[in-house]
Amino acid sequence: MTETAAAPAKPKAALNAKRSFWLKQLHQWHWISAAISLVGLFLFAVTGITLNHAASIPATPVVSEQTATLPAPLVERLETFPEDTTDPVPGAVARWASEALSITIAGRPTETTPDEVYVALAEPGGDGWLTIDRATGESVHERTTRGWVAYLNDLHKGRNTGVVWFWFIDVFAVACIVFAVTGFGLTWLHARQRPSTWPLLGLGLLIPVVIALIFIH
Repeated sequence: MTETAAAPAKPKAALNAKRSFWLKQLHQWHWISAAISLVGLFLFAVTGITLNHAASIPATPVVSEQTATLPAPLVERLETFPEDTTDPVPGAVARWASEALSITIAGRPTETTPDEVYVALAEPGGDGWLTIDRATGESVHERTTRGWVAYLNDLHKGRNTGVVWFWFIDVFAVACIVFAVTGFGLTWLHARQRPSTWPLLGLGLLIPVVIALIFIH
C-alpha cells in the first residue's frame, strides 16, 4: 500500500523540480537585467515625460562665441586644401582648434568653399559651428546650449550623441527586453496563485490599443 501511494508523487515531484528550476533562472535573469537597465529605465521614463511636455518647459538658449586666428603656416596649409569639399580639415588644423578653442573637429565633415571652411558642431541639447577664413585665418566658434532638460531629451532621442551612445542604447534595449520577457515568465508561473494577474496584463495591452484606435487619427 505504501509503495502504491508513493508512485503518483514522482511526476508531481518532477514537475515541482522543473518549476523550481525555471523560477530560479527567471529570477536570476530578471534581477540582472533590472540592475543593468534600472538607471536607463529611470532616465528614459523621466525624459519621456519631459519630451511629452516639451512645449510647456521653458528653455532659454545660451550663446557663447570665441574667436582666434589660425597661424600663418596653417593658413598656408589650407591653400592646398580642396576648394569645394566635405573632407575633414588637416590634422594640424584640428589640433590647433583643440588647443586654441577647446573643440574637437578631427574627422568631422566640413562644408568647404574657396573662401572659408565651415564645420558643424551639433551636440545633445545644443548646437554649434566653426568657420575659418581661408585667406586671413580668422576663426569664429559659436556654441548654443539649451539647458539640461534639452540635453537629456536629446540623449533619449540619440540625437548627436555619437557612436558609443548609439551602441549603449542597443545594449540597454536588449536588457529591457530580457527584463520584460523574464517578468512575463515569472508572471506566468505565479499566475495560479494570483487571480488578478491575467486581467491586469490584458488591461495593460487593452488600454494603449483602445487609445490608438479611438483617439489617434
